[in-house]
Amino acid sequence: QGLLARISDLLLCRWTCRNCCQKCFDCSCCQTNEDEVEILGPFPAQTPAWLISSQNEDKDGDSDNTISELPPTLQDASPDRRRSSSDTSRSTYSLTRRISSLESRRPSSPLIDIKPIEFGIIGAKKEIVQPTILRKTYTPDDYFRKFEPRLYSLDSNSDDMDSLTDEEILSKYQLGMLHFSTQYDLLHNYLIVRVIEAKDLPPPISYDGSRQDMAHSNPYVKICLLPDQKNSKQTGVKRKTQNPVFEERYTFEIPFLEAQRRTLLLTVVDFDKFSRHCVIGKVSMPLSDVDLVKGGHWWKALVPSSQNEVELGELLLSLNYLPSAGRLNVDIIRAKQLLQTDMSQGSDPFVKIQLVHGLKLTKTKKTSCMRGTIDPFYNESFSFKVPQEELENASLVFTVYGHNVKSSNDFIGRIVIGQYSTGAPESNHWRRMLNAHRTAVEQWHSLRSREECDRVSPASLEVT
Repeated sequence: QGLLARISDLLLCRWTCRNCCQKCFDCSCCQTNEDEVEILGPFPAQTPAWLISSQNEDKDGDSDNTISELPPTLQDASPDRRRSSSDTSRSTYSLTRRISSLESRRPSSPLIDIKPIEFGIIGAKKEIVQPTILRKTYTPDDYFRKFEPRLYSLDSNSDDMDSLTDEEILSKYQLGMLHFSTQYDLLHNYLIVRVIEAKDLPPPISYDGSRQDMAHSNPYVKICLLPDQKNSKQTGVKRKTQNPVFEERYTFEIPFLEAQRRTLLLTVVDFDKFSRHCVIGKVSMPLSDVDLVKGGHWWKALVPSSQNEVELGELLLSLNYLPSAGRLNVDIIRAKQLLQTDMSQGSDPFVKIQLVHGLKLTKTKKTSCMRGTIDPFYNESFSFKVPQEELENASLVFTVYGHNVKSSNDFIGRIVIGQYSTGAPESNHWRRMLNAHRTAVEQWHSLRSREECDRVSPASLEVT
């Protein structure tokens, strides 16, 4: 309240009157009209549009409501005192109210509304552009390496085939129908598949003039569970009929939850003694679509298969080389799903092993003959003397035959392992043996035809 306080207010406070050195809201000498009050504060130098509009609204509103909004004590005072006090209070109250109104109307910090960015041209349809996810770019080699040709083949597992009914499939392809049943035994934990019969199978196509009877087929059925096709089964061959009755029952030891994830594949094949067997058609059924515990019977129309010829079978071999002794040990362990050569009792398979040095046949050995089976177990060992310096020029030719008493033995399949291998799996097995001396190396091999082996391996041409 002293002189120093007023001087400091005059120098430091922007709201101090320059004439009487009092606060602007306490001073009445320099404020004749409320419109002449200069508002000094943290506002922009240029008066914005929202401030001008708010001033006009407050001007009209304050002129009508100022007297009615005064405190009751001021209305009861004397006329002179009431006039001076009314002027002071009116200016103070109006200024305070205006400042609070301006603060409420003053724009706050902007709010960011995150929405998809829209780009467009006037007159064109707007398109919402979303941020794209960066994906890994592949080189051409990586790109083509990821192709799986079987997914792009004209196979019966396409969407068009799934949309057709059995009657439509039968009328379209005319390959006949197959009757079978499935049921799961929870007590013994195995799946039962029963192949009952087939009907209206098409007659064989004349690929080879040496066929004796072109009017009838010799069908049989191969049963397996996809995708790995382990422990596949095969029915007997029915002679010269287009409506075979099988009535054969097979079991697959597999857990129930695993069985529900498998697909049952039944392939009807035409037996041909003089050439490779031909596939008539197939039926595939996901086991997740049926009630395995309750079981059921189905008639399904056969559909074409991308595999026109039946595989020749597989052979399990073990190789071991002893450098100190210069001995190459070969174990013939077993074979599975060999091509059936005898219509009545399956096959009588045996394996012939021949050692070839360069392009010269040096040694021949063979296993015993297993009667009436296409899944023989041998477990027989053979030893060949091969010095270490000659090992890189050696080749082993494995040929599976079906024993035939009346004529020459029936060729089933062949592979070559060594210098002149017949394929990448055979080369890989030989390389693994060379890198693991004194250690037995086992591997399954798919048998190949004689023509294929002769085309890719010179060692196959040197053996009979």
